[in-house]
Amino acid sequence: MSDSTRREFVRAAAASTAGASMLGAPALAAGRLSANDRIRAAVVGLRGRGRSHIAAVEKLAAKNVELAALCDIDESVMAQRLRDHVERTGNKPAVYYDIRKLLEDKSIDVVFQATPNHWHALGTIWACQAGKDVYVEKPLSHNAFEGKQAVRAARRYGRIVQHGTQNRSSPEIIEGVQKLKEGLIGKVYLARGLAYKWRNSIGAHKKGPVPAGIHYDLWKGPAPDRPFSNLRLHNKWHWQWDYGNGELGNQGVHQLDMMRWALDLHEHPSRVQSMGGMFVHEDAQETPNAQTVAYEYAGRDLYLNFEIRPWISNVEAGIGEKWPTHGICTGLLFYGSEGYMALPHYGAYYTYLGKNKKPGPFAEDPKDKIKNQPHFDNFIAAVRSRKVGDLNADVEEGHKSSLMAHLGNISYRVRRQVRFDSATERIVDDPEADALLARKYREPFVVREDV
Repeated sequence: MSDSTRREFVRAAAASTAGASMLGAPALAAGRLSANDRIRAAVVGLRGRGRSHIAAVEKLAAKNVELAALCDIDESVMAQRLRDHVERTGNKPAVYYDIRKLLEDKSIDVVFQATPNHWHALGTIWACQAGKDVYVEKPLSHNAFEGKQAVRAARRYGRIVQHGTQNRSSPEIIEGVQKLKEGLIGKVYLARGLAYKWRNSIGAHKKGPVPAGIHYDLWKGPAPDRPFSNLRLHNKWHWQWDYGNGELGNQGVHQLDMMRWALDLHEHPSRVQSMGGMFVHEDAQETPNAQTVAYEYAGRDLYLNFEIRPWISNVEAGIGEKWPTHGICTGLLFYGSEGYMALPHYGAYYTYLGKNKKPGPFAEDPKDKIKNQPHFDNFIAAVRSRKVGDLNADVEEGHKSSLMAHLGNISYRVRRQVRFDSATERIVDDPEADALLARKYREPFVVREDV
C-alpha cells in the first residue's frame, strides 16, 4: 500500500465514522455495569506496544467490548493497524491523530494508552477529566510530579485507572508472591532486579524535514520544541531524557513493581544511589545503558538493587539459561534466610531452599511469557464494578513503582545519593536533584497543578 493510498484509506474511515461516533452514549456512569452493557474502547499509540493493546481489545469482544477508535500521530502506522483490524474483525473504528479530539467523543468509555512515556500521565489526566477510564502503559509518568497528578485526577473524577504492570495479573507470579509472603524462603533481605538486554546503537541524530504523514507537533506534546530527528520516533525515544526514562523506566518498572508488591513496600524509598554510564556504543543515547541502583526503605531491614547491562553478559541463577527471558537475562531474584526465589519472566517462579539449594515449589507457563490478557480482563472487570479495589495494578501502585525509577535516574544524573521524604514526595536538602522531580511543559500540553 503506497503512502497516498494509506492516507486515503484512513481519511475515508475517519469521514465515515468519526462524526457518527459523537452521537453515541455518554461515558460510563458511576453505577455498576452489567455484562450486557457495551464498553466502547479507544487505543492511543499504535506502534509496538499499541499493537498488543489492539489484539487484547479484540479478544475482549467476548466480554462485550468494542474497539471504537484508534489514535496515532503516524498516518502510515494508523493505516496499517486500521486495515489489519478491519480484515480480522470486519469492524471499522473511528480514527484520530489528536488525542484531544478523541476525548471529545462522548461515546468512548475507556482509553488504552500505549504512547511514548512523555505522554502517559498527560493523556491519563485528560482522559479522566473527560470522564473515561484508562489503561496506561508503564511507566505511569515521565517524572514524579505528573505521576502524582495522574493519581489525583483518577481520584477526583472517580475513574478506574489500571497501570500496565501485567505481572500482577499473572497466576504464576501471584502464586509466587503469595509463597514469599507466607515465608517460604524465610526473611527476605535482598531483592535484585536484572535487565541484561541486547541493545544496539541508536546512531546519531539526522535532523531534517518532518516526513509526510507524521503529526510531529502532536508527537512532541508536553516535551520541548526540538527539531525533527530520526531518533525522536519509533522506540529510539526511550533513550533520550525529553521523552523516555532509559532501561530503568522501561524494563525496570516491571521488576521494581514486583519488589514493592511482594515485600509490602507501601511507602517510597528513603535513600537511593545510582551509578553507571554510556558504554560500548558511541551514539546519541542520553540515558545510561549500564546502570546500578540501590534502594533503602526507612524502618525496613532489607536491601533492593537493580542492574542494567546493554550487551554481552553472563546470566544469573538460571535466568536466561534454564529459562528463556525477554532479553539476555531479565528477571527478579529474592534472597531470604531459608532460600531464594527466581522469577525469570512473566509466567513463572522457582524456589531453592536451604544451604544445598534444594528445588522447592514452582509454577511455570512457558507458552505465555508476557501475561497480557489477564491484566486487560482485570481492568474491564473493574470498569464494570466501579471498584478501584478490584484492580490488580491501580494508578497509585503505578505511581509508586514508576517513582522508584525516576529517583534512580535522578541520582544517576546528579551523580550522588538522594534522600526522599515519602510524606511530602520531595528530595531532601538537594535543590538540584529536587528540580528533576518535575519538568517544564510546552503549551498547551501542560500537566497542571490543579487537575
